Amino acid sequence: MARLHMLAAALLLGTVSPAAAIAQTPGLPPAKPANPAAGTAGFTDPTTVQQGGPAYVGPIMSPWGEKVTPENAWRGYPRPQMARKEWLNLNGHWDYAITPATAAGAPAAMDGKILVPFAVESKLSGVARKLLPNDRLWYRRSFTLPANWPGKRTLLHFGAVDFESFVWINGVLIGSHKGGSDPFSFDVTPHLKQGANEIVVKVADPTSTGDQPRGKQTLEPRGIWYTAVSGIWQTVWLEPVPDLHIQELRATPDIDKGVVTVDVLLNSATTPGDAVRLTARAGDRTVATALVRGNRRATLSIPKPRLWSPDDPFLYDLTAELVKVDTPWMELPPRDQPQPMTQAEAEAYAKARVAEGGRDRVESYFGMRKISTGKHPRTGRPAIFLNNKPIFQNGTLDQGWWPESLLTPPSAEAARYDMEWLKSAGFNMLRKHIKVEPAQYYHDADRLGMLIWQDMPSGALGDQAVRRPSDREATMSSEAMSQYQLELSRVIGALRHFPSIVMWVTNNEGWGQYDANAVGGLAKAMDPSRLVNSASGWFDRPGIISDVYDIHTYHEVPVAPEPHGDRPLVTGEYGGVGLPVPGHLWFTDRDARIYQFAKDPADYRARYKRKFDEIIRQAKEIGLSAAVYTETSDVEGELNGLLTYDRKVAKIPPADLREMAAPLFEQP
Repeated sequence: MARLHMLAAALLLGTVSPAAAIAQTPGLPPAKPANPAAGTAGFTDPTTVQQGGPAYVGPIMSPWGEKVTPENAWRGYPRPQMARKEWLNLNGHWDYAITPATAAGAPAAMDGKILVPFAVESKLSGVARKLLPNDRLWYRRSFTLPANWPGKRTLLHFGAVDFESFVWINGVLIGSHKGGSDPFSFDVTPHLKQGANEIVVKVADPTSTGDQPRGKQTLEPRGIWYTAVSGIWQTVWLEPVPDLHIQELRATPDIDKGVVTVDVLLNSATTPGDAVRLTARAGDRTVATALVRGNRRATLSIPKPRLWSPDDPFLYDLTAELVKVDTPWMELPPRDQPQPMTQAEAEAYAKARVAEGGRDRVESYFGMRKISTGKHPRTGRPAIFLNNKPIFQNGTLDQGWWPESLLTPPSAEAARYDMEWLKSAGFNMLRKHIKVEPAQYYHDADRLGMLIWQDMPSGALGDQAVRRPSDREATMSSEAMSQYQLELSRVIGALRHFPSIVMWVTNNEGWGQYDANAVGGLAKAMDPSRLVNSASGWFDRPGIISDVYDIHTYHEVPVAPEPHGDRPLVTGEYGGVGLPVPGHLWFTDRDARIYQFAKDPADYRARYKRKFDEIIRQAKEIGLSAAVYTETSDVEGELNGLLTYDRKVAKIPPADLREMAAPLFEQP
């Protein structure tokens, strides 16, 4: 809290921030929407779309947003789960233009500068303009490769671009991508030249007029639906790699067996001499090593593992090196050679002599932890276990939105602060609500010991939102279902490295819920090491495949979930007590009231405590395993946060929240 008050005081004293130099024509607050807000998954009828122009950006900023400049915008390494030494950050000022979709080709002249990686609608982008479905957003910038890169292949990475993007290098179309929340890359080597090179990116985004995954975005911000986010909104960067290189590592711990399995994927097919040497370390001490053929799975023994948990978030370092090995067995007759993907092959490579090293090297890490369900040893009720011990997960609904930058945190430090604040307030979990964060965020969660329930961003047409009285799921087009499952698989693939993530939430409140078992089953098949929540909140259909039974309750006193067989009971959302704090509001022209509304800070505290005391009672008396309070911070018109939207005011001191939560963690 002291930090918040000091930052707020600096602002009141008139400290000039770099962001103050960003010039924008302010947009007006959104008018009364033409489409209903409830029961429509935030859908906007395309025939009601208003004119473009300036986007509303609100009068407030966070302390971190005020410090953003083109020189410091997201400068940290963007892929901490698989790091190489050499890379080139392309964040900063790009040229941009918005053109009609019917315009032929790229614009002859650009409209101005945009600060990447902030969405075009945001204040920090320096643009703050709406992008409508019949618009196209263009980006352009040049770059020169470092002198020591020639002779290597060059990968162009995008952390996330919403929604459909096309990329050109030096006038050549090199590829396209659909999906607003998942990272993607292209090998641009054949199209590069000496000296200056040019990147051009074109983006189309239907936002809330389509059925694509989009989370809380809408062209009509109001209530629980927020300002649209279009274009590049995570880091863009370049990376040099050898022709054959490590493309992916997947580490899966098994604390019961004391091992970690590591899937090692290369970018291409291997020859028999291509192998990967893995080294696991605890600090400076080598714990285990393994030598395995490329595109195979290795198993490393971790004796007496130090387990990762919120109280002790210990991480093992992992190095992967691409090497050449001698393969004398290849001189044997084919019938006597070790066959692919057999124990004999694994043993042959484990004993092989390394003939050449240093071809490629990446640094990674893993945590030894287990998330599971079972019967509570004391009560016999279904419970969630961490490392084979029952744990109550006390969390918040964490939307991850920011007044100056929308979906993109203004900095890694800002995003980390939210988790640090929650930990200080007695929370050990957050539900990352229908958005995906940059990889650095999850790396920080791993180091801080914050458990995460990761939502899949939702998407649906207006009549495809399952409601509480519904007795069947939505009917979706084949294209919509394939896009949803494709993005889900990509999100899981990008994030399953991080031990902080303990649950995949594949649908929220029926927004586009079309086949919970198929979607949840996909998540479980891809990642059986984590729990899957197939239907958070509403339509828990008969025969559903889901590891927990999840209800949402915004009653004055939270309703208790009914027992559901051997599934642990969780309250995926509750609370929602609103309290406006003057001087820290996004909308100043309206009194947004959602769920309950407190009349003053004392009433806010009393309402929060009444709800939280009931959560404690349910945990002790019926075996409730987790609860998610709505929410970490205010977001635009939602004023239910424990923090204001600009993170400058805590509505209840974190020490008081921690004291209230203490009974949840008392040993009987």
